[in-house]
Amino acid sequence: MLFDKPLHWTSFDLVNYVRLELRRKAAIKELKVGHAGTLDPLASGLVIICTGLWTKKINEFQDMEKEYIGQITLGATTPSFDMETEIDASYPTEHITNEMIYEAAQSFLGEIEQYPPIFSAIKVKGQRAYEYARKGEEVVMKPKIVHIYSFDINLIEDHIITFRIKCSKGTYIRSIANDIGKKLGSGGYLSKLRRTAIGEYMVVKAITPQQFTDELLSNLEI
Repeated sequence: MLFDKPLHWTSFDLVNYVRLELRRKAAIKELKVGHAGTLDPLASGLVIICTGLWTKKINEFQDMEKEYIGQITLGATTPSFDMETEIDASYPTEHITNEMIYEAAQSFLGEIEQYPPIFSAIKVKGQRAYEYARKGEEVVMKPKIVHIYSFDINLIEDHIITFRIKCSKGTYIRSIANDIGKKLGSGGYLSKLRRTAIGEYMVVKAITPQQFTDELLSNLEI
């Protein structure tokens, strides 16, 4: 099932919602439900939810190319690389030209090495990295190789970059926002993100949790 995840929901919130609603409607005590790729709470958009035997195909969906639209705000940084945490430093932006932004975006194309944010679910010594980060403890993140298929700049206004990006699985768009800020010498953080596609599956074909309950389940014959 294709879902349009609401802002501030975690991917696990969505999984739990679907599981509880299906149990309530179908009176099934044991039901496998899983998602095919995490989407941050501060991001909205497409999440693929699989149930029953379809959970065996989750890895196939996870391996598919992803597409996102969003905004990067220049002139400041945050520890989480997005708006989950407060701004920790501010930088000048007067030197930045549109040409510099376009060139910086193009430099990310192809296979790149990126460092995941310390505020991420990656496990380090048996714990999630964000658990260390939220305690203020130092954590060393290992770089990973990802692929950027396209990185289009759609609008530049008041030092806010509106973009569309297509990338491989495991790509942290927050890290790209932070890295482009470094390239421009201005700092940068992700201020908006929406996943629009996973492979051939598009968010325009997705349903909201409320639609799932009110429209799909209400017409389900069991």
